[in-house]
Order: sequence, then structure tokens, then C-alpha cells
Amino acid sequence: MLIVPQYIPIMAKITRKAVPRKTAVPKKKAKPAAAKPRAAAKKSLKATKLWTPSEIHEAFSRFRKANPEPKGELEHLNPFTLLVAVVLSAQATDAGVNKATRELFEVADTPQKMLDLGEERLRDYIRTIGLYRTKAKNVIALSAKLLSEFGGEVPRTRAEIESLPGAGRKTANVVLNMAFGEHTMAVDTHVFRVGNRTGLAPGKTPLEVELGLEKAIPSEFMQHAHHWLILHGRYTCLARRPRCEVCLINDLCRWPEKTV
Repeated sequence: MLIVPQYIPIMAKITRKAVPRKTAVPKKKAKPAAAKPRAAAKKSLKATKLWTPSEIHEAFSRFRKANPEPKGELEHLNPFTLLVAVVLSAQATDAGVNKATRELFEVADTPQKMLDLGEERLRDYIRTIGLYRTKAKNVIALSAKLLSEFGGEVPRTRAEIESLPGAGRKTANVVLNMAFGEHTMAVDTHVFRVGNRTGLAPGKTPLEVELGLEKAIPSEFMQHAHHWLILHGRYTCLARRPRCEVCLINDLCRWPEKTV
């Protein structure tokens, strides 16, 4: 019988040298963060002088000369379809709303026709618009309220328009201005940006900017003022890269970062 010798492994004892601990180094105090460009711009904007009445008149004279009869870009047939279009335009582009409403308004251009169409079929027309389910519900509800409380007509006061489902202050201002010729100032993201950036009517809220613009702009320009400012913000005073080189009012603008 073959005997196989057994090997018993011997575990080597490993000794580790003690590593001296590093002396704690006191942390350096963090340097105060540099002011952000936007914050600096806001501070410098507050420090600039306000527009003079003659400068404001000059600015809107230039807008009027360049575009005597500005038009809103939301397509509509009457005060009701304008109201519906503005309600649908919340968090959506005018172009996107127009694409959906061209066919819709062919079949439903009155509150009664909109009710007859119904919420489900209305959704089919506007499903390409953001929040279309909620908006369809609001349009049907406001149509019903127009019929039950206003004789099927769009009311002519801000408070009454704001009482309609889906309609806020901006909606009321647009309808009052475009449908009934009232001197109102509808403040959307474009008008809010232009009012603050140029220093024409700085404000922390749309309402502050609205009231500031209404106070500053001469009555002779108020009929078209909100259209001029919207178009200026949409095509010239852009959010990310303002086109200062082609701006009609670049010499009057108070923005400290303008490129001309």
C-alpha cells in the first residue's frame, strides 16, 4: 500500500509596521463665492436711472413706425374663439395652438357648438397641445358658463372673464384688448422679460410689471403696446441670446449686459 505523505501548510505570520498618523492640517476657510452674473446684472439694473417720459415716448414711437398695426399671432374668428385660443395657449406656442384650432373652429365657433361637440371629441382636435385633457375640460365648462350666465356672449369685464374656467388675468387682458379695444397690458413671459431686462418696468411678478407698464406707457400707445412688447421679446429680445445689434431701442435700453 502506497502511503502518500500529508503536507500541512504553515501560515506565515505577517507583521505590519505601524504607520504614523498624519498630523491634522487645519482646513482653509472657503473663499466667498463670486457673485453670479445674473445677480450682478439685477443689482446694476436697480442702480440705473429710470426711463424718462420722453425716452418711453421715443421707444414706442419707434415700435409704431416699424409696425403700425401689430396683430396677435393667435388665429381666431370672434371673441369666443379668441377666448378659447388664449386658454389653449397656456404653456403652448401660438403656432401649435393655431395648428389645432384651424379645424376646431370650423366646427365649433360658438359656445353652443362647442358644447354640442363634447369634451371627448374636443380632445381629439387639441391632443397635440400640452395639457390637452385639462384644457378640453375647461373649454367645455367655460362654454357652458357663457351660455348659462352670459347669454352665450363673452363678457366685457376682467372680473367676469376671470370667473370662467381656465381663464386668468392674462387671458382677460388679451381678450379685453384684442376683442374689445381696451387699453390692457397682457404680461406673458416675453413681456415680463422685456419689462425687466430693459428697465422699462422692473417687477418680481407679472402683476408688478403689468401695473408698471400701464403707468409708464402713454395712452396713445396702449392699444398696441402689449403686442409690440410681445413681438419684441419673441423675435429680438430673446431669452438666451438677445439680438441687441438689431434692437430698435438698444440705445435706450438699461440692460448692463447688452452687446452694443
